[in-house]
Order: sequence, then structure tokens, then C-alpha cells
Amino acid sequence: MTEFKLKAELRAEKTNQLRHKGRIPAIIYGKNFEPIAISMDKLEFDRVFRHAGTSNLIDMTAGEKKFKTLVHDFQLNPLTEQVLHVDFLKINMKEKIHAEIPIKFEGTSTAVIQLEGSLITPIDSIEIECLPADLPAEIVVDISILDDFEKNIKISDLAIPAGVEVLSEPEEIIAFVQEPRSEEELEALTDEVVEDVDAIEVENKGEETEATETEEKPESEEK
Repeated sequence: MTEFKLKAELRAEKTNQLRHKGRIPAIIYGKNFEPIAISMDKLEFDRVFRHAGTSNLIDMTAGEKKFKTLVHDFQLNPLTEQVLHVDFLKINMKEKIHAEIPIKFEGTSTAVIQLEGSLITPIDSIEIECLPADLPAEIVVDISILDDFEKNIKISDLAIPAGVEVLSEPEEIIAFVQEPRSEEELEALTDEVVEDVDAIEVENKGEETEATETEEKPESEEK
């Protein structure tokens, strides 16, 4: 398992002041644990988070204390997509945890390459429970078995590491290949789009005419 480490400082300044200095405000909290307000260097956090994500343990040093943590939640700037705040969950290595683990699709599907189908992946993560030491960074799925349009891959088909219990619905489909549309189907879709556009244009013209008539209607003279 890859080790990820972060150094933090106990937070004393206001959040806006920290961000101005290139630091990210954060908090560490957990079961039977008094929350600690911290801040981290933005570049260092971005580097670690890029690889650790939310499914890898991070060794956090905050002041003189050290903790095993997971990124539990984070807040993004809606315009710049920069991280504004992070919630770290303090982990007890002797207690099982719930986590959402990403699915990584590998391999080549002949139904996509040779039959010109489209790979459909309805979900990209699964819910699991395990001890922190058994926490997988990702679940790898080989899509090469999808060699026709009838086959699919379900959660129950996944190779799950020892010590990990899957909480997601086992019959849920995570990957299949959709058959390409026929020319008739594509033409029908095109006709539907054209009809929708024409209907919208007619509706807009009707609203414009009504608005114009309302503006041009003379006001009644006072008697």
C-alpha cells in the first residue's frame, strides 16, 4: 500500500487570511475525538490528494501529533474548482470503516472495437466496509470479457480483496456495451430534434407577437 503523508499547522488565523497565504483550512474529527482546526500548504495538499483521493489513508502530522486520516469531504470554489476546505476523518486502525472505492476499468472490449458499440458504465464506485489496513485504493475491472452486446459485468463479478465486504447491491450492473443505433433510429432521432426545435420557434414567435401587441396597445383616455 502506498504511503501518503501531510504536514499541517494548528489553525489560528481566519480562513481568508490562510487562503491568501496559499494555505487550505481544514479540520480533523472522529469518533470520541475532539476536532482540531488545521491548515495545510495548498500545493502539498494538491499533490497528495491527486494520488490519495478519498480512498487512501493519509499520515497526518498536525503540530506535534500524528494521526491516520482519510479525506472525508472537501469544498470547492464553483468558479475555479480550487479546494477551499477539507474535512479529515481520524481513523482508528482497529475499527472497521465504511468507504466509497473507485472502479478502474481496464482492458479492451471487442464489442466496442470490432462491433462499434459504446461502453456504458452506470457507476464508477462501490461502497465497502473493512479494517483500515485492508482498504483498497481502487477495484480493477477487466472489460475484455464484453465481446458482445448480451454480456454485462455486475458488482457480484468483481474480484474483491480479502477482508473487504461489499455493501453495494451485488446485482447492480457496472459495465455493458450498447449496440450502435441503426440508420433508421438515427433518422428518427434527428426528426424528433427538428420537430422540437420547430415547436420551440413557433412558441417563441407567439410570445413575441403577444408582447408586441401589448406594447403597441394605446392606453385608454381618461374621461
